[in-house]
Amino acid sequence: MDSGVEELMPRLLPVGDCDLAEDFDPTVPPRTPQEYLKRVQIEAARCPDVVVAQIDPRKLKKKQTVNISISGCQPAPEGYSPTLKWQQQQVANFSAVRQSLNKHRNHWRSQHLDSNVTMPQSEDEEGWKKFCLGERVYSEIDALSDNENLGIDYMKVGFPPLLSIVSRMNQATVTSVLEYLISWFGEKKFTPELGRWLYALLACLEKPLLPEAHSLIRQLARRCSEVRVLEESKNEEQISALNLIICLVSRYFDQRDLADEPS
Repeated sequence: MDSGVEELMPRLLPVGDCDLAEDFDPTVPPRTPQEYLKRVQIEAARCPDVVVAQIDPRKLKKKQTVNISISGCQPAPEGYSPTLKWQQQQVANFSAVRQSLNKHRNHWRSQHLDSNVTMPQSEDEEGWKKFCLGERVYSEIDALSDNENLGIDYMKVGFPPLLSIVSRMNQATVTSVLEYLISWFGEKKFTPELGRWLYALLACLEKPLLPEAHSLIRQLARRCSEVRVLEESKNEEQISALNLIICLVSRYFDQRDLADEPS
């Protein structure tokens, strides 16, 4: 090391001049404390002043940062705030659905999927969006052609969250798909297809929540409150669906600061 580096990094184990054997070889295991300290000094002197880590960005998980906002939901439009009794009933119904799902999960998991059902890999974000929402919603096509109305093409209208499908999803996949759909919802409108999948994924989400899931469902509730306020036509069915998601996040998953005040 040069003297400038030594001034910034004083030796913790100073090694003075010592009598070492003429045949001292720093590449072989030291035989005495003096040889050990001398070997450490030699190796330290060979270290570069600056080291740059070689990182493969492909090995980094996408969107690792978890941002948790403490802001609440926007109030429901006047006349559309759910009653406390309605919220309590939805929580009770949701709890029953979760219990039934857990009880019969192994049964539904053992059921054969139709030949046209191919579940995407967990990390396939675009594949899951198309699988859940269908090409029509994903590509924002307003209507199906007459020929397409003759039968149900699930690739175009999306696969419903059947028990035989969601029972096959582990927690990592549930969280990933929830993240994909919430990300999509952040820039798109609310649709029945999206609502069904969000409800099903919440039903599959295990408690206690992991930090990532905690952040996701709070983000979902806040987005629902934003869309609810911006709903120009005040579609009662759609506002009810948005109220339901906010209710489940806030009252079932204990995010009480996001709850709607009873009307």
